[in-house]
Order: sequence, then structure tokens, then C-alpha cells
Amino acid sequence: MDVQKLVTIIIPTFNREMKLPDAIESALNQTYQNIQVIVVDDGSIDRTADLVKKYPRVEYYYKKNGGQASARNEGLKHAKGTFIASLDSDDVWYPDFLKNCVEKLDTEELDFVFANWDQDSKGGKTWDFLNNDPFLKPFMSKEKNGWIDLNSKEVRELYIRSCPSPSSSLVIRRTSIVEGWDEEMNIGDDWCMYLQAILTKPCKVSFTLNKLWHKRIDEINIYDGRKWSEVVEFLYIADAKAKIIKFKDLLTPKEKKILEERYMAGLVEFAKHNLIRELNVKHSLKLLIRAFAVNIPFTLREIPKVFVKGLQGKMKAQQGSITES
Repeated sequence: MDVQKLVTIIIPTFNREMKLPDAIESALNQTYQNIQVIVVDDGSIDRTADLVKKYPRVEYYYKKNGGQASARNEGLKHAKGTFIASLDSDDVWYPDFLKNCVEKLDTEELDFVFANWDQDSKGGKTWDFLNNDPFLKPFMSKEKNGWIDLNSKEVRELYIRSCPSPSSSLVIRRTSIVEGWDEEMNIGDDWCMYLQAILTKPCKVSFTLNKLWHKRIDEINIYDGRKWSEVVEFLYIADAKAKIIKFKDLLTPKEKKILEERYMAGLVEFAKHNLIRELNVKHSLKLLIRAFAVNIPFTLREIPKVFVKGLQGKMKAQQGSITES
């Protein structure tokens, strides 16, 4: 790159005064320095406002609490950059994150790029995330100079099935953003934004398995901080149904089937949880009826797989408790 193009970094935050400084400093300390850093305070009641004043290079905007998507969209209103990156306020970029991502994105005129990361676990260990992603395995052999390029067909197939790029991992071209982050989504507002771009026009994307940032977790993480049953309820049921409705005119029959099957699988999984964990037979039946309303044969195939696995897991847990006692 002969001239560094401006990158706008949007940091949405809510009551994270203890972790926010690390995120801000990791943005300011990038080796790529043509940046605009925006912190959007989504209604915090801690010392976030006073904390941000310590960083004169950072723009601060306060808004009434409305969720992560609305905070990101508020930041987008003030963005001046050619490229947009959204850094979660509990995550940390390594110094060369932007340099590596923007160089790839700009020189090859891609729509967006994303990078691997060190993922914290609740057990305290850190692990390599993307190398263990089953949806990315088919593309691993294409690696060249540290990057794996995806054509528009591959990008579309990948993101219909999975979202391997959380917000902090990605840098996107401003002109590739159609409407912004979807404020109706419970968890997958970023996934929905990527899908909208991908389904609207052919997109060229690349990703690197080099770990360029660190994902930290706590009890208020939108995804990692939730119980699995909540992830199923919000991401795999509510958000999945909303995506089917939102993109119904842009999906091929095959793509629609994939999304519907994920939605039905989520309903069956949540029905299992309500029956085995909560002993709520009535709600479990209601969930199964919703799945049957979409596709009876698929739901009938899914029920024994999910329920048998759930019962086996509960029996193992009970046997473990007996052994320990």
C-alpha cells in the first residue's frame, strides 16, 4: 500500500470499565496508525465515560442501552474510514492485526478479511479457534502466504452454514456494508450483517490462521457468557427464524433448506433441554410441534438422535455423582 487508508475502529461497550482500557490501548497501539477510534457507550452505569476521557484520540458517544448492534450502528454513523473494524470491549488485538488485515484487504480489493485468535475458555486455558473449525477444514489446503482466499460461491456456502468470524476478528470494506448490524438479532447481529452483504452481491473474502488477537470471556459475553440452552434458544431458534424471513427472497431453495434444518434442529435440541433438564413436558411438545410444522420427516429423524444423546449425557452425569459420593 502506497498510502494508508483510514480504518474506523468501533468499540461498543456496556459496563466494562475493567476491561475496556485494554481494548482501547490495543487499538491505539496498532502498527497501522491511520485510524479513527470510536467508543460507543451503550448506557453504562459504571465509570466508562470518565475512563475514555483519558484517551484524547478516542471519540466517545453515549446512547441509551439498546444492545450491541445498535451501539455498533451508532459508531457507524460517525465512521469516516474506508474500512470498518468492530472491536468488542473485552477483546484485545495484537499489534499487527490491522496491518496484516488491511494490507490483504486493500491490495487484493476484497470485501472483508478475518483472522484467527487465541480463545479463552471457562477452564482458564487458551486454545486455537479456527484450526478446529470443521466448516473451514475443506479450505485449509488452499493456504498461500499465510492466507486462504475464498471465492464468492465458497463464501456464500460457508456463511449459510456457519459464522467463523466474530466481530473482533474482521475488517470489512465500508462499501460492502449494506445496512449495518441487525438490531433485531439476539446474538448473531454480525452474522446477519455478513450474510446480507454476501447474499446481495458476489463477495471476495480471505482469512488467516495466524492468531492476531485474543478473545476474552466473562459472564456478560453475548455468546460465550451464556448457558448453552440460551444460545440454542436465541441464536439457533429465534435468530435462525428471523434470518429465514429476512433473506427469503435472496436464498436459493438449497440455502433455505439448510437454514430451516438448523432452525428445526434448534427446536428439537431446546425441546430435549426442556424435557430432560427442566421436566417441562408441555413446553417441550410445543417446540416439537413448531419443528413438525416446517418439515415432518426431518424432525422425526432428528428427535431420536438428539433425545438419546441427551439421555445418555444425563445418565453419565448421574453415574459420576454416584461414584463421587
